[in-house]
Amino acid sequence: MTSTFEYFPGIPLFHSNDFLNWHQIGNVLSRPEQLDLDGVASSKGIYASSIFYNEEKQRFYVIGTLVKNSLYHENVNFYVWSENPEGPWSQPVVIKGAEGIDPSLVFDGEKAYYLGNLRPFPLEPENGRYIWLQELNLERGELIGERSVLLKQGAFMNAAAPEGPHIYHIGDWYYLMIAEGGTFRNHASTMFRSRTLTGPYEADPRNPLITHRNLRSDYPIKNPGHSDLIQLHNGEWWAVLLATRQDGGNYGNLGRETFAVPVEWEEEWPLFSPGTGHVEFSYPAPDLPEQKWQTEWGRENFDCTELPFKWLLLRTPRLPVYSLTERPGFLRLYLQPNTIKQESFCSFAGCRQQHLCFKTAAAMEFDPLREGETAGLVLLMNHKYHIRMEYGNFNGKKELRLTKCFDGQDLILFSLPWNKNKIIFYIQMNYQLIDFSYSYDGKKQDILLNQVDGSLLNRETAGGYTGTVIGLYASSNHAESNNFADFDWFDYYANN
Repeated sequence: MTSTFEYFPGIPLFHSNDFLNWHQIGNVLSRPEQLDLDGVASSKGIYASSIFYNEEKQRFYVIGTLVKNSLYHENVNFYVWSENPEGPWSQPVVIKGAEGIDPSLVFDGEKAYYLGNLRPFPLEPENGRYIWLQELNLERGELIGERSVLLKQGAFMNAAAPEGPHIYHIGDWYYLMIAEGGTFRNHASTMFRSRTLTGPYEADPRNPLITHRNLRSDYPIKNPGHSDLIQLHNGEWWAVLLATRQDGGNYGNLGRETFAVPVEWEEEWPLFSPGTGHVEFSYPAPDLPEQKWQTEWGRENFDCTELPFKWLLLRTPRLPVYSLTERPGFLRLYLQPNTIKQESFCSFAGCRQQHLCFKTAAAMEFDPLREGETAGLVLLMNHKYHIRMEYGNFNGKKELRLTKCFDGQDLILFSLPWNKNKIIFYIQMNYQLIDFSYSYDGKKQDILLNQVDGSLLNRETAGGYTGTVIGLYASSNHAESNNFADFDWFDYYANN
């Protein structure tokens, strides 16, 4: 599972039989009534979800945080459950009195516990966070009994942001793993252990388990942390964690990605990535029969009645945004007054950038009848940082435009008259350089603009936590409209 922040549906769920090849089997928060993202700012929304299986109830549980725009203690921590990971998943159960972010569940014997973090002084974040544990009534979402504070700081004195806790009962020990150091250069995972669930916990003398804070800033994998331990069904131990890849410089257009490192045990402590202690690009695969799945990227012809799992909308759709049945074989986007420059839902459907170099294209049929009506293809980091390749009615003239939005300010990079109701958009990105071209029928491509700087499409420039999303987009720019844009197909291919 991964965080989805302001995107809907929330919490994609992936499955593998060999820990090497993965495919998406659903989205946990797939119904609007499960996930209220109204007014949620960019890089707020759904954080740090975790999945657990409770043998007693024979249910899967997913727990996470809905981060609001205001103060830390107003976040909503919740869980959902299902008897099958494919779903359907229950309505969220809000955990009353649970401050903080990045919660976890602990099943110990017949009892369930909530494991989280809190700021004892919410208005003074510099005064740290506590890792705490409290029994949880799973049916009512109520914390019961006394609260146990397990850690008042991380493994290092004054460590920033101790969060993302997980507890594992392995042998005679309870192991408590947390993230600390923030999510950039000093990001790390650290480990503690105790003979009892409520502590006291001692620190691993070799902490941190994993970090790249001691490496040069140009190391190709950066910022590892927020880890989770897993034992495969052949007995091997691995850890999954978050990190970013360099993308043509000190940029992370892909956002935080999921990595895996092998784990060995020594003196009853885990060793991450034995031999180097760092996240490597590859390791010997687990000793399991390989099972490959069908590639989930390529051409989407929209020969379906629901968008495939990988597609994302911006925030919870409150009005009809798209249809796959009004014109079978086409994705129809209805023009809404909201625009991609607002922190609100709009007519947008996109897929994540998955490669450092890629090619994407989309075939659109659209007639912008009124001023302000526009539709096209967007490279979206957030509402303030993106590049739009669109066909629209601008000041009474129908034009094809390439617009860069930097810190909320639009800059038209190129425009030309266009009066045809069909167009194919082409984008090719090689690290931080982007080529834009177009065609009427796909037989001949014309260059719109080449070698455009794409370095605004990353968290180092734009802030936040997400990566770039490639999206189909339509808007009537604050006016009411009954118009729509029809997309015949959408391509996405690696270009390595």
